[in-house]
Amino acid sequence: MTLKPNNTKRVVFGISGASGAILAIEALKILRDLPGYETHLIISSGAALTIPLETSYNLEEVMALADHCHDNANIGAAVASGTFRTIGMLVIPCSMKTVAGIAAGFSSNLLLRAADVTLKEARPLVLMPRESPLSIIHLRNLLSVAEAGATVVPPMVTYYNGPASLADMNHHLIGKALGR
Repeated sequence: MTLKPNNTKRVVFGISGASGAILAIEALKILRDLPGYETHLIISSGAALTIPLETSYNLEEVMALADHCHDNANIGAAVASGTFRTIGMLVIPCSMKTVAGIAAGFSSNLLLRAADVTLKEARPLVLMPRESPLSIIHLRNLLSVAEAGATVVPPMVTYYNGPASLADMNHHLIGKALGR
C-alpha cells in the first residue's frame, strides 16, 4: 500500500447509475468518518439521475460527503493518471454498462479511465454490480473484470449476520466491499 507523505490513504470512489445509490452514500459516510482517508468521487450521469430517485439525498449532499469531486467528463483529472497514488478504487453501485466499459478497456469517461488505471497499476478495484437476473453477457463481463484483477462484490442479501433492518443489511454489504 502506497501512502502520501502525510499517511493519507487516497481512495477513488465511483458511483454509476445502477440501483443501490444508498450503498454508495453509506460507504462514503463511513470513509469520511475514518481518520486518514481521502476520497475522490466520480459520479456518472446515470448516478446523478438515480440518486434523487432512490434516496432522500440530492447530488450536492452526496458530493459533500467526499473530500474531492471530479467531473466524469474530465478525462484529464488527476485520478486518470497512474502517478496519482491511491490505495484503490470502489465503484458502488456498478452498472452493467460500467462493468462492460471496464471489461473492454473502453475509457470513454473519467470513471472508466480511473478504473482502467487502477487495474493497470495493480491496485485494488472493487466493483459492486447491480443487476438481476444476469445475462450471459453480464457474466462474461464480470468474469473478464475479475480475471483482470477486480474484486466483484455483488450486494447479495445475507441472513447469517441476523440483520434487524435494511440499514443493518446495507452496512454488512458495505463492510464486505470496504474490507477488500
